[in-house]
Amino acid sequence: MSRLRRRDFLKTTVALLWASVGGCPQIEPGEKETPKPSRWHGFKYAMCNESMREKSWGEQCQIVANAGYTGIEIAAFTLVKEGVQEITPAHRKEMEATMKDAGIECAGLHWLLAPPPKGLHFTTGDEPTRKKSIKYLEELIDFCGDVGGTVMIFGSPKQRSTVGTSIDEAKKYFADGLAKVADHAKSRGVKILVEPLDTGQTDVVNRMAEALEIVKRVKHPAIELMFDFHNTGNETEAFDVLIKRFHKHIFHIHVQEMDGKHLGGGSGVNDYVKAFQVLKDLQYDKWISLEVFDFSPGGKRIAEESMKVLNQIESKLI
Repeated sequence: MSRLRRRDFLKTTVALLWASVGGCPQIEPGEKETPKPSRWHGFKYAMCNESMREKSWGEQCQIVANAGYTGIEIAAFTLVKEGVQEITPAHRKEMEATMKDAGIECAGLHWLLAPPPKGLHFTTGDEPTRKKSIKYLEELIDFCGDVGGTVMIFGSPKQRSTVGTSIDEAKKYFADGLAKVADHAKSRGVKILVEPLDTGQTDVVNRMAEALEIVKRVKHPAIELMFDFHNTGNETEAFDVLIKRFHKHIFHIHVQEMDGKHLGGGSGVNDYVKAFQVLKDLQYDKWISLEVFDFSPGGKRIAEESMKVLNQIESKLI
């Protein structure tokens, strides 16, 4: 055996022995090595902007940044009179620049079909209304992409409830409408996330399992789930169990006290620890966004007091 062949034989033998005892896997020609998971850098916190809607965009961004959040989540209806098409390309660039100057970024959009504009409904049996709603969702996708957002939370309870249709028909329309915009969303780097809402808000998609049914029906990478602590009224499992069960499909989280107020006035600081521990164990690296429904304390106080609670929750984790 020649020296060159002997060397090749030894190299091959050593490589096979190394692989057999758990060493580096052999990479076939042309095959790329699977990258190792990156180090987890902690939770990313954002805040929804409705509680600050009376303030300028710059002031909203500064309140969020000063309180320690790194993202802002936008309800587009707070910025327009008739529709998101009013926000020109130049204005969108200005919005993104303002966020960057404040040291934050856009987490995404929510309250997608809340008026203005009026007359939208995604699951009605009236086809012209559905088409109008789908068209507006397309415009929101472009707005989200233009300002750097990556997720769109489809809650909008009044715009997806049954209106002269059965629940099954409404779910079909829901899935069909999402399927129509899915490719466009993907092209803009945006995911549309189905939000389960309790029966006090809507009769269409009230639990995580139902939301997953919609996702599986559409079967598109741009359509996934989100988790909202406040909207688990119809669930029978604990927060941490739900997150473990659905985490592969959860691409966004909303947090607040269970009564919809900002963190600090209830028991969330203790009740959410197990769920946050699961998220930490899973190295969840997507947004956790503060969404509240009582704006009376004002945006600044809501932001600051809620961030203190989020820090307290983190201090209890191992």
